[in-house]
Amino acid sequence: MAQTGASPHRFLAAGTLRADIWAILAAFGAYFCMYMFRKPYTAASYESLEAFGYAFKPVAIVSQVLGYTISKFVGIRVVAEATRAQRVALYLGLIGIAEIALVLFGISPAPWSLFWLFVNGLPLGMVFGLVLAFLEGRTRTEFLTAGLCVSFVVADGVAKSLGVWLIGQGVPETMMPAASGMLFLPGIFLFGWMLSQIPLPSADDETQRGKREPMDRAMRQAFFRKFAVGIGLLVAVYSLVGVLRGIRGDFGPEIWKGLGTKVDPAVFSQTELIVAISVLIVMASLVFIKDNGKAFRSGLLLSGAGLLLIMLSLVGLQIKALPPYAFVVLTGVGLYIPYIAFHATIFERLIAFTKERGTIGYLMYLADATSYAGLVGLLLFKNFGSASAQQILPFFTSFAWFTAVSCLVMLIATWVYFDRRRAQA
Repeated sequence: MAQTGASPHRFLAAGTLRADIWAILAAFGAYFCMYMFRKPYTAASYESLEAFGYAFKPVAIVSQVLGYTISKFVGIRVVAEATRAQRVALYLGLIGIAEIALVLFGISPAPWSLFWLFVNGLPLGMVFGLVLAFLEGRTRTEFLTAGLCVSFVVADGVAKSLGVWLIGQGVPETMMPAASGMLFLPGIFLFGWMLSQIPLPSADDETQRGKREPMDRAMRQAFFRKFAVGIGLLVAVYSLVGVLRGIRGDFGPEIWKGLGTKVDPAVFSQTELIVAISVLIVMASLVFIKDNGKAFRSGLLLSGAGLLLIMLSLVGLQIKALPPYAFVVLTGVGLYIPYIAFHATIFERLIAFTKERGTIGYLMYLADATSYAGLVGLLLFKNFGSASAQQILPFFTSFAWFTAVSCLVMLIATWVYFDRRRAQA
């Protein structure tokens, strides 16, 4: 049913607390369920399989991430141009393709089954932007988007725990990803319907944050040219943080082993829940900053603080002042603060204070496409195929140092650039 500015139900009147809670639950659930089609396969070791002379799992990760990366480039256009009426249908269709690919992955012989992981990644990369589009351009977008972003922090751990549990129940490693998806198909339909009922932004929302509308190619190019240096710096920061997040997520079991800790299925969910709650509290607080320029700069400051936390965690591990559990949690918090700041605040307030007409989806997918391309390149260059847990942990810590230091420098440059642009306006 089309909406013309408010929900057809009084219960979900635009701007009410009920509507906000509904929106958070719908977005959280929709993206949480998507993760059960994307990440459980990383919980398996696939030690009995081989791919073209390499260990199967690292090549599997590269295969899916490559599909996901291509999806992000396609999403720059699809997500930016999708109308509200098209989003839920796209969401359901993309998830359906991903599940079919997982079934085919399970029944196809290795290494040719890797093709289906690639196909699985192709549709899933566009899901986040479709869900995010229901939340942007509102006076409480930070609060709503923080709730959405918590889903992929929590879901990453839950997906791994679910995968380990299903294998423990006797489900073959190759069929486990498809089984995980089957369990969450009802949730996909439920939360897809809930998304369709979220009211449009109110008149006050549009006054405070600007009107959001689909961006055609000409609009995207004009926006980028106008702020090319600033956008380039932001995309570079996001990309490095995203690559570090990918390594931490996809090689979580190996990092734990490198830390000398036995991996328990529940540990992934436990650590990521602590990370999610911590980051949610920090990011949701930005909703109280009404001035869009101040909120944008606050997002940059918080991102810098997160990077400093990563550096302190690395020092703590090096001098043996932090136990493995605390190290994983603190690096997770430090990593996800800037990662979610981009989703919830930085891009949202950039559009608001520049008063440009457009969507977060364009900026997010420009950044995401670059980030995942970097992750694929790093995975291929590093050749994790023969790397042990004892080799992956040192690489993770080294790359974390590089990311934290270089991103801090670029955040300072970003601050200076946009301050000068505001002064010239």
